[in-house]
Amino acid sequence: MGEWSDKELGLHLPIARRDFIGGVAAGAALAAAPKALADAPADPSAGYPPLKQGLRGQYPGSFEAAHMARDGDFTGALPAEDSGEHYDLVIVGGGISGLSAAWFYRQALGDDRRILILDNHDDFGGHAKRNEFTYEGRTILAYGGTMSIESPFPYSFTSKKLLADLGVDLTSYARYETKAYEGLGSATFFDKEHFLADRLVTGTGAKPWPQFFAEAPLTGAVRADLTRLYSEKKNYLPDLTPEARAEYLRHIGYQDYLTKHAGVLPESLPFFFGHYFRNNKRVDTLPAWEAALGGRMPGFAGMDLPEQITAEAQHFHWPDGNATVARLLVSRLIPGAFPSSTLDQESVVLAPARYAALDNPANPTRIRLSSMVIRAEHIGKVARQTEKAVRVVYVKDGKRVSVTGANVIMACFNMVIPFIVPDLPAAQKEALHYASKVPMQYTNVLVKNWRPWARLGVKSIGAPNGYHIGASLDTPMDIGGYKSALTPDEPVVIHMVRNPNQPGLPRKEQNRLGRAAMLAEEYPAIEREIRSQLQRMLGGAGFNAARDIAAITVNRWPHGYAYTYDTLGDPDVPDELRPHVLGRQTFGRIAIANADAAGSAFTNTAIDMGERAVQECLISRGLI
Repeated sequence: MGEWSDKELGLHLPIARRDFIGGVAAGAALAAAPKALADAPADPSAGYPPLKQGLRGQYPGSFEAAHMARDGDFTGALPAEDSGEHYDLVIVGGGISGLSAAWFYRQALGDDRRILILDNHDDFGGHAKRNEFTYEGRTILAYGGTMSIESPFPYSFTSKKLLADLGVDLTSYARYETKAYEGLGSATFFDKEHFLADRLVTGTGAKPWPQFFAEAPLTGAVRADLTRLYSEKKNYLPDLTPEARAEYLRHIGYQDYLTKHAGVLPESLPFFFGHYFRNNKRVDTLPAWEAALGGRMPGFAGMDLPEQITAEAQHFHWPDGNATVARLLVSRLIPGAFPSSTLDQESVVLAPARYAALDNPANPTRIRLSSMVIRAEHIGKVARQTEKAVRVVYVKDGKRVSVTGANVIMACFNMVIPFIVPDLPAAQKEALHYASKVPMQYTNVLVKNWRPWARLGVKSIGAPNGYHIGASLDTPMDIGGYKSALTPDEPVVIHMVRNPNQPGLPRKEQNRLGRAAMLAEEYPAIEREIRSQLQRMLGGAGFNAARDIAAITVNRWPHGYAYTYDTLGDPDVPDELRPHVLGRQTFGRIAIANADAAGSAFTNTAIDMGERAVQECLISRGLI
């Protein structure tokens, strides 16, 4: 994509460690990962994961053992070195749900209970990932996954209390976001592959639609069609009552609604391909009813629909997103992991994590990173447990090691649990396999200044059909001694979002194919797409990829957001029969906690599932 040479785009410049391992094919031999890692360039940030650049998220070396488990490489009796370690609780997964489970377990039974958290990545937090850059002596932060505390519904008492106990005041956020981008708006980039030319048009949603589309590189027919759709107020379903319209819209896709009822030309649809709705719903998989809610999308302005009850939780965003929540939890759980065990929402922002302290044998709670669990099995029959109830086998540094726990909480992805816990009932395995997690990529590009954005008067750019569907200047913050850029002459992070899919297929299949495409793509190709796209969008305003890009971190999440149900692709059944509810049932001394178990891709539900799993553990031991 693009017409610039590698040299013109700056691919030859040593801006950061470039991870030339790239994607590792699913099911690759575990032994291949250490060799590939050994062949990669030396990484000076190896001891501090947030500073690592290149390919992050689910990076090569973090998922191969999981794919081997999926492919049946660990079946039958599984020999492993017995560490001799026994814990009250072993947690598989060090994301927010797993860390919250440790918190609630200690609250229930005391801080002296022995807890081991195992995670396959080199950093804790799961999808709540912190990216750090150092440029000209300045620390610049960005979020590589979970962005904010927010939800379409209020937080539970459990979640709100945990945050309060961690020193978070949800009512205080407004004072931390600066006005550095005040007056800047949005733009849309039209690419020549789908429109008449490459052109950035500013004023998306602000200019009158006839003016906006007049400036876009469109044919006369498409320009008139889109202008009509966005401007007219017409009821395209006049023969139905409001309630019947709502029911009908729940069961027709937005693309079908546009073409069959709103009369949109097929040639106009590329303008909608870049619209992304939560959990990778695109114009072809989005229920028209969801497009109508809140007046977000055109085509419903003249339509009377039933009024919806809306309730939103409070909002809080840190420079590194909800990695701050994970860091606050770790600061309370593990003495010595941070300079203080009483950090709050401000003091935690610049506090350095001490990774060497995470697995300190002197601490009751420990986090063991780069440790992929491949088996969790009861010792003896489930109905008659000894105190050493569950044996857990994990792979670290190419070796299998086992520990035991009186309870185990699986706080990892639902789809891998049936392969790790092979004794689960068949119906439960089927339920755990039902969902297809949403592939997503959060790319953070550190640029030396944001003058092109200021010249254009924009802070965000949508890109229908782009490799990334959008790019924006990172949220400007002033919190805990950390200050984002205030002027266009200062360095800033450009945050880009990619959600790969295969239009025209059911949403779960689109997710599966998008995930495979992500894993097959190597880092040099990804970097070229990043540089080319920014050059095409911003080159007219003076941006030069070779000159202006200082660093790149690609947070690749083939297994990204938890899958949520919709009215097009999922059966309408009572909540208690939903696959996520059937899949999260306790199995002996093994409980399940993760966002998948809630069927909801939000931090608060991950916390709630951690607390629920702890309660089930206590019941399984007769402690409540």
